[in-house]
Amino acid sequence: MSKNDSPTTSVQKRIVSSLFVSQSFFSASAIAAFTLSPIISSALSGSDNWVGLPNTVVLLGRAGFALPLGYLMDRIGRRLALSGGYSMAVIGSAISVWAIVANSFPIFLLGALFLGMSRAAGDQSRYVGAEVFRLSRRAKVIGIIVSAGTIGAILGPLLVPASTTWMANLGFPEQAGPFIISGVLMIFATGAVFLFLRPDPKELGQAIAEQEAADNPQSVENIAKEARPLSQIFSAPMVQLAVLSMVIGFFVMAFLMVITPLHMDHNNHSTTAISSVIMAHTLGMFGLSWLTGGLIDRFGRVPMILAGTAVLAISCILAPISLQVPILGLALFLLGLGWNFTYVAGSSLLSDALAAHERARAQGASEAMVAVGAGLSSLSVGLFFAQGGFLLVSMTAMIFTLLLALATYWLVQKDRRISTPVPEG
Repeated sequence: MSKNDSPTTSVQKRIVSSLFVSQSFFSASAIAAFTLSPIISSALSGSDNWVGLPNTVVLLGRAGFALPLGYLMDRIGRRLALSGGYSMAVIGSAISVWAIVANSFPIFLLGALFLGMSRAAGDQSRYVGAEVFRLSRRAKVIGIIVSAGTIGAILGPLLVPASTTWMANLGFPEQAGPFIISGVLMIFATGAVFLFLRPDPKELGQAIAEQEAADNPQSVENIAKEARPLSQIFSAPMVQLAVLSMVIGFFVMAFLMVITPLHMDHNNHSTTAISSVIMAHTLGMFGLSWLTGGLIDRFGRVPMILAGTAVLAISCILAPISLQVPILGLALFLLGLGWNFTYVAGSSLLSDALAAHERARAQGASEAMVAVGAGLSSLSVGLFFAQGGFLLVSMTAMIFTLLLALATYWLVQKDRRISTPVPEG
């Protein structure tokens, strides 16, 4: 495809469809692996203080691989880079099964590291889909790709009880079941990207960028003709807001989500009940993403970030009120929905601010920051839970939610001051 050609609708649909299918498998795999992870961690480590450590390692693996993956996307293309990233989950699932059979917490952490590396590919796929469309449609496309997690939200938790029963009937440790299922699903995800993500979205994105540059002299493609250093890109208030929206939204979501299965387990809830609450949460995360993108394009990125903070705040209030499954399910659903608003709106805001030749490395850097924030969330939540229970966890999440609201107001005002020309004389 030449640089002057424009991608046809059928090509764009095939690219988005391939990413949607791979993300569906990926999300089901990740959720199946996560559901029992805090309980497995407690059993393998012998302490509740370290239940968040595997998820922290997952997020650190994601952070460490995000920027290198961004550079790989520029060097070898989106298709090969994403395929390689997804294959890390197959390796991580196999190592996790080995850890459970061997009753080894360090090996379990090694598996978590590989699973985290695959997360870098899964998270950056939304930008790959968006880059083959014009700016006015990117939020909607990001929302569609994120909405693929709906399939995982339904399928992943349903596979957990079935897989544990299957393993028990075979005479193996039942908690290895979700990780076996996870590995199989990721084989399909890798195949979907490797076989069908053609032509490479990098080429299509460059063609779209040239069209937008020709049509709009004020486009970011013309403003940033030379690749800007990351320090300059991330000094812009709207870029800072985009990153903060994703970082803090993810921090709050992970802080409450990671500890909820253990909180329920300590209060004698069954695996089925825990899975149902996690299903409600993941439905909140992904189920309305197809609508979120349209709302963002209609009402704007910043208003939807503020809407997300409001929903997160309501979740933080509801979560510690009751041990009943319907209340916990509603609280975790709203937690996922608030994350969805801040995540998709923040992603769209960042995509708007980047030229085609800047996207992969800048988006990789932003994903690394998101992963570090979420990793710190998972690492610290066990300590907060041990000191003050679920109530202290919820109160801490509320504080960070309010910080995001304040940061949004301050950065919007800062951007207006920078954008408003100073009158002469």
